Amino acid sequence: MTVKYLAVSLALGLSASVFAAPELPRHADLDLKTARLLADSALNNCSGTVSVLDRGGNLLVTLRGDGIGPHNTAASQRKAYTALSTKTPTRLFAERARSNPETANLNTLDELLLLGGGIPLFAADELVGAMGVAGSGGGEQDESCAIKAAEKAGLTLTRSQ
Repeated sequence: MTVKYLAVSLALGLSASVFAAPELPRHADLDLKTARLLADSALNNCSGTVSVLDRGGNLLVTLRGDGIGPHNTAASQRKAYTALSTKTPTRLFAERARSNPETANLNTLDELLLLGGGIPLFAADELVGAMGVAGSGGGEQDESCAIKAAEKAGLTLTRSQ
């Protein structure tokens, strides 16, 4: 009787734990190898500073080209953060912010930088990280370097539909 009671209790306990565990979503992650590929590719296209963040906003890599001013390190990281946070290229986001009086104060947030050169990075429909380029000659040039690097890595700036 005791053995049968223990067996039934164990079976009920195990089956309850199966139902108690939530089914959590799985996400693609940007790894260090891909982040280094992105940074190296960007610096092959232009001279500047490149920063790559993972999906959680954690810095994976920053590379500063020879002769590039030290202020561009912070700028590249802030551009990447802005692109990640808004899921929008920073040049487009800056244009939208300038044309809308309700968003004009976004430039007062220390973390955001409303200059071109930051892009979100998507793998299919998942945001996997972001990249920021600064110091290559202006926002349009910074963005172009970032886009070329993302394309080489097989990543896009928008979700695949």
